[in-house]
Amino acid sequence: MTKRALIKYLEKNYPKGVAWEKDNVGLQVGNLNNKLQNVFLTLDLDMQGLDIAISKNCNLIITHHPLIFSPIKKIDLESDPKAQIIEKCIKKNITVYSAHTNFDFSVNGVSFALAQKLGLTDIQFLENTSGDRYKLTVFVPGLFIDKVSEAIFEAGGGRIGNYKKCSYRVNGTGTFEGSEKSNPQIGSKEKLEQVEEVKLEVILDKWNLTTVVSEMISAHPYEEPAYDIYPIENENVNYGYGAIGILNTPLSEKEFLKLISVLLKAKNLRFSSGTGRKIKRVAVCGGSGVQYLNAAIRNGADAYVTADIKYHDFQAADKKIMFIDAGHYETEIHSLSVLKNQLSVFVNNNNSRIGIIINSVSTNPVKFYNN
Repeated sequence: MTKRALIKYLEKNYPKGVAWEKDNVGLQVGNLNNKLQNVFLTLDLDMQGLDIAISKNCNLIITHHPLIFSPIKKIDLESDPKAQIIEKCIKKNITVYSAHTNFDFSVNGVSFALAQKLGLTDIQFLENTSGDRYKLTVFVPGLFIDKVSEAIFEAGGGRIGNYKKCSYRVNGTGTFEGSEKSNPQIGSKEKLEQVEEVKLEVILDKWNLTTVVSEMISAHPYEEPAYDIYPIENENVNYGYGAIGILNTPLSEKEFLKLISVLLKAKNLRFSSGTGRKIKRVAVCGGSGVQYLNAAIRNGADAYVTADIKYHDFQAADKKIMFIDAGHYETEIHSLSVLKNQLSVFVNNNNSRIGIIINSVSTNPVKFYNN
């Protein structure tokens, strides 16, 4: 199995196109065409983690936070730790790949993993993405409708939530008259033709648009297929920000804080006072999720767990919702287990003996002092 085969599967579950536009997801260093040995998963890549990966015979490292986020202006091998990591990866033929905000914004991504870790049920996105979908309408001769629709579905069109191969079809009559230079599949050139056709409508994600249209045209029998593409503003039920779910047993604020501390191994929790009621409906966002505070309140959450909360953000939440900063690292690290399970499915289905190893050493840059 090549590294590219595994990454292709990963991107099917966590497509790069859903990532924040200023993010740097995907290949960071190396070659995806090499044969895959073992995989090393880590939130961040430092030299200690790289040495562990090498010792475990891992030649593909998947990080959450990109190794290269801002443009590199120079590679200083004498004093820059990141440059030294890049050099060692190249020398050891190790590929580094990042799944960052695409992992954040997907089902079974960072926030869903956090929600599951806290024991929430009925988990949904806290806020869905929007404005990132298109509707493709194409007119197809009836005998070819299955071939064309399957090509669209295989390319990623027709996914709505837990459903795939979604489409709408209306029978009608298409007319055309080819010029002397035409080469019609049905009928004759320079003659008005009427053909029983099906109007096929499918929704697709913007990052799949080029691929879906290309595959549709390849499968279509006409020399020049008639089709329309419309941007749609509907919420995208497949992708979103944060997550929200239900605690099966309501807890007091103190009990809920203890639960978080134990399950996330969070040594210090910062929080604002909530409403005083029991905590049952809980919103979460792994990593920095302050911007979704209003969404948590709007969705009726009793508490919102995230990280990187500032002083005035706590003020804004006080007495409206229990706003909890459980740490950036602490709210994201558990997602690596979910990622390992996802990749293991692919590895096992391909009868491969490739190992998937999670970094056992903390890469958390935040330290705590207790007097």
